[in-house]
Amino acid sequence: MRNVDKRHNMAHELQEMLHHEIPLSQQMGLTVLHYDGNYLALGAPLAPNINHKATAFAGSLNAVMTLAGWGTVWLVLREHDLRGTIVIQESTTRYLLPVDNDFTATCRIPAEEEQEVEWFIAWLQRWGKARISLKVEILDGAGRVAVAFTGAYVAFAHASERPGEES
Repeated sequence: MRNVDKRHNMAHELQEMLHHEIPLSQQMGLTVLHYDGNYLALGAPLAPNINHKATAFAGSLNAVMTLAGWGTVWLVLREHDLRGTIVIQESTTRYLLPVDNDFTATCRIPAEEEQEVEWFIAWLQRWGKARISLKVEILDGAGRVAVAFTGAYVAFAHASERPGEES
């Protein structure tokens, strides 16, 4: 139960931070819908993100997916009691189907057996910088992938968390 409360608080903190640090996220109606240590889900309503075809604007879809990956990295750092600056290095977005309803971007944390998170944390702690690739999806009402995103994120440890440095 303790992890559930901790993760609920982390999700709430993430939403507050996104709305404060990235005002566009608030204008888009972005909400943190779910975080359980395995995946993060961010939701957005169609109305403020609509285009001239009455579907979700591609820029809004891309922004929500970028933030889902960014938020996942932020949460992974928090899970390991770390802080850092996170940037997106590169991304690819494939728009496969139109999105004509409120939408949810889901980013799964790589599974333990893949060891990506362990390597990411180890590199960050050892070198003060680490990179991780994440996949984000938006599904349509029938459960089909409507938009697929892959992003490479880089985290830079805060000075107080780098080896041999103090704040």
